[in-house]
Amino acid sequence: MTPEWPTPSPAVRELFRRGAELALDPRAEWVAEMHTAALSGSGMRPVAEDPVLAEGARRANRANLLRWAAANVQRPGERVPVDLGPEVLEGARDLVRRGLDHRGLDAYRTAQAVAWRRWMDICFRLTSDTAELRELLDVSARSISAFIDDTVAAVSARMAAERAELTRGAHAERRATVSLLLEGAPLARARAEAQLGYGLTGPHTAVIVWSDAGTAGSVQLEAAAEAAMRAAGAAGRLTVVAGAAALWVWLPVGRAPEADSVAAGLAGAPDVRVAVGRPGVDVEGFRRSHLDAVTTQQMLDRLTSPQQVARYEDVQLVALLTRDPARVEEFLTDTLGGLLGADAVTRETVLVYVRELGNASRTAARLYTHRNTVLRRLARAEDLLPRPLAENAVAVAAALEVLRWRGARP
Repeated sequence: MTPEWPTPSPAVRELFRRGAELALDPRAEWVAEMHTAALSGSGMRPVAEDPVLAEGARRANRANLLRWAAANVQRPGERVPVDLGPEVLEGARDLVRRGLDHRGLDAYRTAQAVAWRRWMDICFRLTSDTAELRELLDVSARSISAFIDDTVAAVSARMAAERAELTRGAHAERRATVSLLLEGAPLARARAEAQLGYGLTGPHTAVIVWSDAGTAGSVQLEAAAEAAMRAAGAAGRLTVVAGAAALWVWLPVGRAPEADSVAAGLAGAPDVRVAVGRPGVDVEGFRRSHLDAVTTQQMLDRLTSPQQVARYEDVQLVALLTRDPARVEEFLTDTLGGLLGADAVTRETVLVYVRELGNASRTAARLYTHRNTVLRRLARAEDLLPRPLAENAVAVAAALEVLRWRGARP
């Protein structure tokens, strides 16, 4: 039997409504703290490291916060009914497809803890009356706890239904087989090939197609996978639906498609991203190429890169250098000094100059400019660098590569 829901006093109902109005427009640092907490648990690491799953968790948590606040603006202090919107349902489906559904539910609890602390901040600003504050906090605790409990129960039920659906049919069999191959499980080659409809002997180039904004539909994702296939000159592909906004693709070719060729096929789909792994051979190459693509995808997300297409072989060094975000800024500042804040043209000139092994004439030709212009830019760069370029060229080039791939700071 459901216990009777307490009815707050009129004064506390008004306080609740005013607080909910503030919660409808949460401060950016509060939202960031909630997202960080939700993704920071040890069990949440597979979710936090996947840009699509992590963004799905952020959207779901923010949607739950705003849904609870909006309901309390309209009916302050009443029990908030569960309303599983598209943000929550899509995130749940993606977690089930990856076999991570139980971990995704942990995010609801950790986000709840942060939301409660921030809500208490709001409550203490609303009133200094001890009796009112005690009643407001009591009703709030019941409301938040009940809403999260009800939401987790509803999401769990939908996940169970989704899991049952995914265990049937060829798509489920294909996902399960790919998961086993990626985990390195002992699986007979003939059986795996029959289940996938794809040969594992020979070359493979893995591609991940996704939308971190969650706005691209399946048609756009499929079109991007097709563009990668054409750019690689492949006659076919293996495609696994990894989520509502992500595809895992394998091409039976021994060379990675050129990034510009793939990007040319993404016209009209600015939210679609493509990460390409190194070509590999046989089952181990199938697995390794995908892991390379995952590393590339994570790097683009970590650096908020504006690039739509990236190949592992082009970003391998940058991916390694930026694994620890806290040390990246230190490396850039120590290596580049004043050049870090210089104009993009000067930085690009230095990068091309190092690539051309210190040849100013070849640098000018690459940049379609005059040699004297190159020399003036290099002289300006020398004034800005902490150490002479000739003594630190490799580190400077590496730092400039990081800047080239990095987007605007969030």
